[in-house]
Amino acid sequence: MTTRLVPLHCVGLGGRGPEDVVADPGGGVLTGTADGRILRVRGLADPDTARAETLADTGGRPLGLELLPDGGLLVCDAERGLLRVEPSGGAVRVLAGSVAGEPLRFCSNAVALDDGSVYFTVSSRRYPLAQWIGDIAEHTGTGRLLRLPPGGGAPEVLLDGLQFANGIAPSADGGFLVIAETGACRLTRYHLTGPRAGRSEPFAALPGMPDNLWRDRAGGPIWVALAAPRIPPLDLLHRAPAALRRAAARVAVRAPFRPGGTIGVMALDDRGRTVHHLTRRGSGYRMVTSVCAADGHLVLGSLWEPGLAVCAGPGAG
Repeated sequence: MTTRLVPLHCVGLGGRGPEDVVADPGGGVLTGTADGRILRVRGLADPDTARAETLADTGGRPLGLELLPDGGLLVCDAERGLLRVEPSGGAVRVLAGSVAGEPLRFCSNAVALDDGSVYFTVSSRRYPLAQWIGDIAEHTGTGRLLRLPPGGGAPEVLLDGLQFANGIAPSADGGFLVIAETGACRLTRYHLTGPRAGRSEPFAALPGMPDNLWRDRAGGPIWVALAAPRIPPLDLLHRAPAALRRAAARVAVRAPFRPGGTIGVMALDDRGRTVHHLTRRGSGYRMVTSVCAADGHLVLGSLWEPGLAVCAGPGAG
């Protein structure tokens, strides 16, 4: 059942593009902005007293974040690769900057499992972040799922051919991962254990383009940010010959872009069933690329906007 997403207020950050949001144990939210800063935002319930503290600067463009049990922070940086940031002092260390000799670009989202391994996605091997719309139009299928073994080392490619691989989240029992394929409007399951370990399969078809995923370590569903609703002409383009898709991509990366005003978030259980689906039309806050629950609210991030949107939790409104 679809319900209304109820906005409460926005919190400015003094910088654009808080692409991912993750809740921290103190009731605040961590995010990264286009100027390279990693921020901790506290007091989100009141826009007059909310404050953003700069924890670090990656020197690149931070996207997906993952808070580690020891207090460290994994950062997928679209320019520098997979990073570890120490929020207490701001130190930044590159964990993976290349894959098989190829520079790691457009690293998108990461998750750390209990055994110390890190799984992360690469959205496109053909287009940089600044031209992301080109990959969506061309439907390149160059997204990847990678794994960094415990203790570090060289990352290995687990899945190739993904359509703009994006958010990633584990199942409650750690038996599989859920990966967002933005360009295909779907979630994919990758098995980590059991007889199907190492194999993937569809997990859920969605009414829009999924971006970042978030799951509370204490339990609960997988939250999905829908960056845009499904676009029928784009579905049609994706079935066209490759040459036509490439031509469309060349036009797309040069054309002015402004996201639409329909936004949405979903929550799914480990069987791919919808628990919550909240939407809003005519929203002034656009292109929702992330969502998390913090201090009794839903907090939205956006690649487009200059701040965070705070909304009522499920069941309100």
